Amino acid sequence: MQETELIQSILNGQTADFSQLVKTYETAVFRIVMGFVHQKEDAEDITQEVFVKAFQSLDRFAGRSSFSTWLFRIAIHTSLNELKRRKRRTLWSMAADLLQLPSSNKDPEQAFAQKTEQELVRKAIDTLPKKQRMAFILSRYEELPQRDVAQIMEISEGAVEQLLLRARDNLKNFLQRP
Repeated sequence: MQETELIQSILNGQTADFSQLVKTYETAVFRIVMGFVHQKEDAEDITQEVFVKAFQSLDRFAGRSSFSTWLFRIAIHTSLNELKRRKRRTLWSMAADLLQLPSSNKDPEQAFAQKTEQELVRKAIDTLPKKQRMAFILSRYEELPQRDVAQIMEISEGAVEQLLLRARDNLKNFLQRP
């Protein structure tokens, strides 16, 4: 069954068919979400939330773009909303998170020095402006061509290219800082 037929079937009451869409897109949605939140458990929860939102609003899918484009937009917006919610945490809880050290006898300098390169890259990605981060995650994590990224972000391919160039430069500058 083609995607459009599958969607129509779901809208006609065959809600169990939605599981086929989930199976098709759950890995891609998870990778996109993971690019924003960086924690597996959170990404799993948000991925589930994305599919719940998609199911609940499937009747609003107009078909002007592909289903994947529509779904990836939901994933991006849900991830960004989660990041906004996290930023609203109190300063004290954020400070407590930052000050948590391993239970070993290492001093804070040693603990900081042992942070992985992956964590540094994640932090660098988190510093990117929203549009650069979206373009970078869709391009790198999901390996989408610029044409698809442009469609998802509702901008031109040239704008995507510029965002990716700026993102690369910003990441390079962040990672080269002493």
